Amino acid sequence: MKHLLFSERMKMADLIHANYRLLFVLPRFGIQLGFGDKSIGEVCLMHGISTRLFLLVCNIYTFDDFLPDASELHSFTAEDLTDYLHNSHADYTREQIPEIRRQVLALIGCCEAKNGRILERFFDDYNREVTRHFNYEETVVFPYIHNLSEGEKSDEGYSIGQFEKNHSNIEEKLGDLKNILIKYLPDMCPGSARNKLLLDLYLLEDDLNKHSLIEDRILVPLVEQLEERMR
Repeated sequence: MKHLLFSERMKMADLIHANYRLLFVLPRFGIQLGFGDKSIGEVCLMHGISTRLFLLVCNIYTFDDFLPDASELHSFTAEDLTDYLHNSHADYTREQIPEIRRQVLALIGCCEAKNGRILERFFDDYNREVTRHFNYEETVVFPYIHNLSEGEKSDEGYSIGQFEKNHSNIEEKLGDLKNILIKYLPDMCPGSARNKLLLDLYLLEDDLNKHSLIEDRILVPLVEQLEERMR
């Protein structure tokens, strides 16, 4: 796709009606609900946000086959993008994952001790993996990008290609936890609590998948352009 399927003239409220999962995206840009009939362009201007970056993120979240044109990557800064990704990490680690863990612990309280331990272990193992993944991006990848943006080349020979090569899809690991809930947890556990946890896991999995796509389709090519300029 060479065009933006959402445009800055579209009403922000209509964007949410088109894809309710974008409710995850808005706070990461510092946008809260209550924007009336303002357009996307007007809301982004009010919040000092790159409209083009906002639209790219929303299109990737909504359309699986959307690929940004390389020329669009010049319309915002690498810092704009890493700020959004940093806010996403904070949302996952401070809001979404802790909320899911609270649900896991509540469900464990209704299960046999053996089943509860398995469920808790799977989730805590996953949580540690997510933390390692985000810490690597925050302490290695983002500082590298910042230095590139300032015109400083890494002395250690690091490149975004190393990040791309080792970029894992952390949402895939949620499959084991979902299968425990669907297939193996005894039916003595409350169905409503189990279903609520499953729904939130599916939403988290989808959200993390979109997060990975943003890194693959926007972050990597943008940094490759910065690296090319440095050469």
